[in-house]
Amino acid sequence: MAKKKDDLKHNEEEELDGEPVAAEELEEVKEPSELEKANALAEDYKRKWYAVSAEYDNYRKRNQAAVSKAYADGAAEAVLKLLPVADNFGYALDGASDEKTKAGIDKVIKSFANILSSLGIEEIPVETGADFDEGVMEAVLNFPCGDGEEPNKVKQVLKKGYRTKDGKVIRYAQVAVTI
Repeated sequence: MAKKKDDLKHNEEEELDGEPVAAEELEEVKEPSELEKANALAEDYKRKWYAVSAEYDNYRKRNQAAVSKAYADGAAEAVLKLLPVADNFGYALDGASDEKTKAGIDKVIKSFANILSSLGIEEIPVETGADFDEGVMEAVLNFPCGDGEEPNKVKQVLKKGYRTKDGKVIRYAQVAVTI
């Protein structure tokens, strides 16, 4: 009986790299249980779900930004086509001799300015005598400097410039500049 116990003990032990390994130690090396497999699979699915969820959220934000930009660009394009009408009202105001006519044209100009403001568009402030700024102005005429005038100054504003609230120029102010 003692020999059987020794044989049984010897059978429970196997050699790994020349050293005996007990049967208890072999159990640690065996495959993961079904629960461990399920937990690992659940973790993998959870990680993938987070990645897809984040990717969708980024897509939604990019798409929303693109739609907002397209809307703003469309509004700016429409306003750009209407600006000559506003210019003509300004010329009519300058040429009107009757006070009632001037008051009526001024109301139309103010109404147009309110509509532009509601669309997020503002007039670029340009005054005569100011430094020429190529970022918001376009020099269409050059005048030689007169007495006491400095070069590169706005001599006359020919057309008003407009930009969006975020600074994108819709139409550059057209000015005459001293050289």
